[in-house]
Amino acid sequence: MKKAECPSCGSMVTMGSNTRMGQRLKCPNCRTELEVTWLDPFELDWIYDEDDYEDEEDYDD
Repeated sequence: MKKAECPSCGSMVTMGSNTRMGQRLKCPNCRTELEVTWLDPFELDWIYDEDDYEDEEDYDD
């Protein structure tokens, strides 16, 4: 099993052998929702949704 560090709390998160890019999971320690962003070595990051950001046009007022 592979492991990666949670970007929120620093705990090691264990991932299965069939882990894939974009897979979403929760840190077992802090319960933060994370996404697999790299496979070799395994890396996790917070989930970013396009809806979380407004278009730059909205700031031109």
